[in-house]
Amino acid sequence: MLKKVIQVAFLFIGGALGLIFLPPLYEFMNLSSHPWLNNPYFSVAIGAALLFVLSFALSDYFVKLITWSEEKLFKLPASDLLFGTLGLIVGLSVATLAGVAINQMNIPVITAVVPAILSIILGYLGFRLGFTKREELLQMFSGKSSKKRIGDAPGKDAEIQEQYKLLDTSVIIDGRIADISATGFVEGVLVVPQFVLTELQHIADSSDTLKRTRGRRGLDILKRLQDERASTVLITEIDFEDVSEVDLKLVRLAKKMDAKILTNDFNLNKVCDLHRVEVLNINDLANAVKPVVIPGEDMQVVVIKEGKEHNQGVAYLDDGTMIVVEGGRSYIGQVITVSVTSVLQTSAGRMIFAKPKED
Repeated sequence: MLKKVIQVAFLFIGGALGLIFLPPLYEFMNLSSHPWLNNPYFSVAIGAALLFVLSFALSDYFVKLITWSEEKLFKLPASDLLFGTLGLIVGLSVATLAGVAINQMNIPVITAVVPAILSIILGYLGFRLGFTKREELLQMFSGKSSKKRIGDAPGKDAEIQEQYKLLDTSVIIDGRIADISATGFVEGVLVVPQFVLTELQHIADSSDTLKRTRGRRGLDILKRLQDERASTVLITEIDFEDVSEVDLKLVRLAKKMDAKILTNDFNLNKVCDLHRVEVLNINDLANAVKPVVIPGEDMQVVVIKEGKEHNQGVAYLDDGTMIVVEGGRSYIGQVITVSVTSVLQTSAGRMIFAKPKED
């Protein structure tokens, strides 16, 4: 159906082009003396016939172009499309005003070419400006201040811009974000991109039992977050079709929304550092809230197993911190008091070295 519509459009466009351009062509070729040739109906018929024949070769490409454009437009959020269109209208209006001024110059080449170029450039810039600055425009029209001004009195209702925090797949599957959110330490809006949800769904549908369990737990965590933070969990449809990697999509979305990324993925953390995107790492938070111990401090532990070295025992704190007990092999399964000798901070976490306290 779409192909037939395009062919009919080619037919009408060809007729219009024939009526406009064929009579001057006849005159240039000294053929205008023929009355049957210098006839507007004949010109319309010739132009329509030529472009209709051409449509058989080009219509498939136009169908693909229109289909691709429809897919892109339907995936765009309504707010992006609205503000992009408004920006396009403003850009074309400015180009029209500039074209009126240029036409007053009466220079044939400039008046014919420059207005068209200005329309293309300013229209594109207007669309991009409206598309990328929609959040600021919304705040401007709603009368909300995006930042709290220095010097505002504490009693004033100065509104602070809500911080967006993007959740990646790893931090959702990990599950600790729900507990942290329940404590109230995470402020702002938690944003879950649709491409992260899609990846999570693929994991939940995996044939591997472990992956399937992790994916379903991630979906349960999202449901819990929605129930506990009903007004502050946002699922966005913004996507970047030219990028296949989920991590790079997250980085681009963070730049677009001026957001921070919540993750516990070491590699994503490094990528964000390279792109100068702020990251909130759950593992860093977990290490920061672990209890501080100093050499010489005493603590009671349960020796669980033997260590790698001779006569070592291994114990754990409630938060999972490993304690290597020198000479603790003989105390496996017992509750003993140990004295801390040193603390080692590694990339994998913290290790505590201790020895049994002498009575």
